[in-house]
Amino acid sequence: MKYRRILAYAQLANAVGDGVYLVTSAFYFARIVGLPATEIGLGLTLGWAVGSVAGVPLGHLADRRGPRGVAVLLALTTATAVASFVFIHSFALFVLVACLYGTAQTGLSAARQALLAALVPPAERTAVRAGLQATLNGGLAIGAALGGLALHLDTRAAYVAVFALDALGFVAAAVLLLRLPAVRTSRLRLADVSSRAPRQAVLRDRPYVLITLINAVMLFYMPLLSVVLPLWIASRTTAPTWMFSVLLLINTGTVVLFQVRVARRVKGLRSATLSVRHAGLVLLASCAVFALSPYGWPFLLAAAGLQVLGEMLLASGSWEISFGLAPEDKQGQYQGFFGTGTAVARMLGPVVLTTLVLGGGTIGWLAMGAVFAASGAAMGPAVRWGQRTRGTTTTRPSSPLANHQAALLRTQPADT
Repeated sequence: MKYRRILAYAQLANAVGDGVYLVTSAFYFARIVGLPATEIGLGLTLGWAVGSVAGVPLGHLADRRGPRGVAVLLALTTATAVASFVFIHSFALFVLVACLYGTAQTGLSAARQALLAALVPPAERTAVRAGLQATLNGGLAIGAALGGLALHLDTRAAYVAVFALDALGFVAAAVLLLRLPAVRTSRLRLADVSSRAPRQAVLRDRPYVLITLINAVMLFYMPLLSVVLPLWIASRTTAPTWMFSVLLLINTGTVVLFQVRVARRVKGLRSATLSVRHAGLVLLASCAVFALSPYGWPFLLAAAGLQVLGEMLLASGSWEISFGLAPEDKQGQYQGFFGTGTAVARMLGPVVLTTLVLGGGTIGWLAMGAVFAASGAAMGPAVRWGQRTRGTTTTRPSSPLANHQAALLRTQPADT
């Protein structure tokens, strides 16, 4: 329980900073730095592209050198990148810092997932991950509120203050992570997997690559909510623009309250694939109701409720799948690769979805919903293919690995 609390506090510390960054960064780059919108979009896209490539080698580094130390280093690197945004004055510097930020964020996510896998027995990982996700959303909401204050003031000093808060959040996360045990790679080899496997082993794991691709497509719900929906509300509905804030509040509040409960239903790979399949169907229904929103704002509320339910079902299932099909001694590089789905959705989603939904209207919404449903249905065969290639069972066993790992952790004190 102590380790879970530390992980949660570290998540909260950097989530508040992330919330501030998400709300204020675009306005800061445009109004204070003076970058045009096209350059901001291009720079952020390049940053996440570089980050997606760096995820696997940084995850492998976490496997080899220990996830705690790598996570601490990358948290401090992220803090440095955030602080550096205050000093940029040209597009070239913006791209350089954006690439550092994207690389550090992607690698940090991989290292933290590897650390979670090392500290938490397999049967408990999805539940713990759900708790961290709820904490993340709570922190984002707090950060968004602080960012809103900076937007109201709209001064350079206000933006610098919130960027400093973001950087301090990652420093605090690094300090908290230092209180966790420095798990060694030898402990992760209880599964009797050869340490001579290639550094990029995940890229040769074709079922896992397919599963990551399917998950990336389903993660397009993120830019659908954050980018497309406000534009849709402003241009295609009679709802006031502040309705988007209400929808975001519904999303974050629901995840905080119910993500853990939804995740409790996932107890192995079979229930995980069912959760993802149901997520695809719920997201299809959400898109269909969003298509009706020009006929009244209540449709927006109903669609937002369906969307967040699909989001929670997808998250619970994908976490279980990503951990369950990854070798225990390669969780870092596997989680690093699986996490590239988020970067891909952030890079490609805005362009694809604005063209499809804003250009296609009702047909575009339904087409996107059909993609979600088809992707959810495809996850089951892909997971079964992965099970056949490695002999993974469909339920969480009380394995010697889990029991031995838990015993080791109970007897080792946390670092101070």
